Amino acid sequence: MTRVLHRHLHRKPPVAAGGEGLFVIGADGRRYLDACGGAAVSCLGHGHPDVLAAMHEQIDRLAYAHTSFFTTEVAETLADELVRNAPAGTSHAYFVSGGSEAVEAALKMARQYFVEIGEPRRAHFIARRQSYHGNTLGALAVGGNAWRRREFAPLLIDVTHVSPCYPYRDIGEGESPEAYGRRLADELDRAIVAAGPGRVIAFVAETVGGATAGVLTPVPGYFRAVREVCDRHGALLILDEVMCGMGRTGTLHACEQEGVVPDLITIAKGLGGGYQPIGAVLAQKRIVEAMSRGSGYFQHGHTYLGHPVACAAALAVQRVIARDGLLARVRASGEAFGGLLRRRLGEHPHVGDIRGRGLFWGVELVRDRPSRAPFDPAIQLHARVKREAMARGLMTYPMGGTIDGARGDHIVLAPPFIAGEDSLREMVERLAPAIDAAIASV
Repeated sequence: MTRVLHRHLHRKPPVAAGGEGLFVIGADGRRYLDACGGAAVSCLGHGHPDVLAAMHEQIDRLAYAHTSFFTTEVAETLADELVRNAPAGTSHAYFVSGGSEAVEAALKMARQYFVEIGEPRRAHFIARRQSYHGNTLGALAVGGNAWRRREFAPLLIDVTHVSPCYPYRDIGEGESPEAYGRRLADELDRAIVAAGPGRVIAFVAETVGGATAGVLTPVPGYFRAVREVCDRHGALLILDEVMCGMGRTGTLHACEQEGVVPDLITIAKGLGGGYQPIGAVLAQKRIVEAMSRGSGYFQHGHTYLGHPVACAAALAVQRVIARDGLLARVRASGEAFGGLLRRRLGEHPHVGDIRGRGLFWGVELVRDRPSRAPFDPAIQLHARVKREAMARGLMTYPMGGTIDGARGDHIVLAPPFIAGEDSLREMVERLAPAIDAAIASV
């Protein structure tokens, strides 16, 4: 009997006893090839010696100091490095313990910014359907994951949700990708107008959609059009790069590939690579200066802000990525991985779409390719795929509700940046029969 309140109350997961490179090792000695980095977290794999050494060194020096009393050298150094490599105009990093906390902090920071500059009427957020921004109440409210929201809807603030950038299902016949992106930006414009003059705080979006809809990559020009709409209405642009950022798509920040600079960026997962819980908000200078000139503080905080060991782990992870040229490797490996997936699964009768960037890929499963009809949600195909993959020693990140929160199934793949082509090929070769076995069991 377990005393741990596990995610699923009717099943106890296998016990993880160790980690080595691309593998998580079970207590029974079984090795699981990590094709998803847990939840796109383990960018350097498991047990990286440089990161472990940095954590040990920090623990020996100082394990904890509350940020209402002290800052630490390691937090200051990490912030310097993040700001130096962030989009133009970024001036500060605010450290938290994970992605949900980062989004929560960004929402409050955006609201406080407008209070400080004399626009307290701005109290409304706009986000997208089929998005995921975290499980705290503020983050859940801006998120568009219908299944996660359903139980807690009475507790959530009112947020307007517009269409996701989901060309596989939503682009019009004969519509160009650029025209589709413009149409979505026009929808955002109408939503801001409908909310009322000077009412919208920000538009919140994942630069590359993550877990809820399975790696939705934006069409060309979409985010530039969105940035223009936000600027025209005086609203902020908050980009959630908790899953897609910190090198996952081949550049440190996914927004670099879109040619836009957001006002706030949330990061986590690949920031610390899973070695410690850490996330951050990267803020533009004008937002921080508004608080500095006004109240003089950010009215928010948690006990473990800027935790020294977490900062040490993140600093080591980022230095390894830079030293070993892993961003270039992600770009090259990503092209190879996409090619492997398309060659093995591109003509599969139940694979509707394969999409991705860098080492961040989604495979959408369908009952019928021509019509793109999904499988019956009652069969829980995504859960079957996960079980079959684990039985073959492969970790994947499947999810249901791809289309609208109820219908559709997809698999997210986010291998560690250190994966070589042979390992990527092995992931695909284990995934394909897992999909076949899951479908055969229906």
